[in-house]
Amino acid sequence: MLKHSLIIRQLNRMDYVSVWQAMQNFTDNRDDSTQDELWLVEHPSVFTQGQAGKEEHLLMPGDIPVVKVDRGGQVTYHGPGQQVIYFMINLRRRKMGVRQLVTLIENGIVQALADYNIQANAKPDAPGVYVNGDKIASLGLRVRKGCSFHGLALNVKMDLSPFLRINPCGYAGLAMTQTADLSSLKTIDEAGKALIKHMSVLLDADTISYQTGLESLNDH
Repeated sequence: MLKHSLIIRQLNRMDYVSVWQAMQNFTDNRDDSTQDELWLVEHPSVFTQGQAGKEEHLLMPGDIPVVKVDRGGQVTYHGPGQQVIYFMINLRRRKMGVRQLVTLIENGIVQALADYNIQANAKPDAPGVYVNGDKIASLGLRVRKGCSFHGLALNVKMDLSPFLRINPCGYAGLAMTQTADLSSLKTIDEAGKALIKHMSVLLDADTISYQTGLESLNDH
């Protein structure tokens, strides 16, 4: 059944706007026969401001570009050493609500981190995943035509100082943490594999295929 097939697409390092536009195009052009995909990517430094984003949460962006995007949530930072995964999921076909997908993503992150003896948790009132109150992963989604895009960002081994230039996710003084400071999980590649292992189970994927780059999407 197509319903349970999943494509894992490795994009490596790509600029944010190119991937965002590709997500929009993929979502606009997909139909009920299109397989769901997870896109793994690492972005150069960028602040992204969600639809409800307020300017006051951008404290001093400085030389880091700010991109206003169409996901939910406030402002966050993406940069080298952070594993980003975008969830291109047909929710209508799966009869899944967006809140269910958020919970699924949070559970997948918590399970992946537990493999490295990191005790993490989600919060009912603040999407994302936390370790001892510090945020280790951010979430932001958009649903269009019954399909999701955008996704998660897990801090692995990165320069966390740009988070000090914003109120992360709209929370003043929210401290950020990363896996490399808490465990042996120190590379993007390993983090991606750990997350995919759990996400594919939670998404009931019985067939998984792997692709690289965005070129093959042109056949879509």
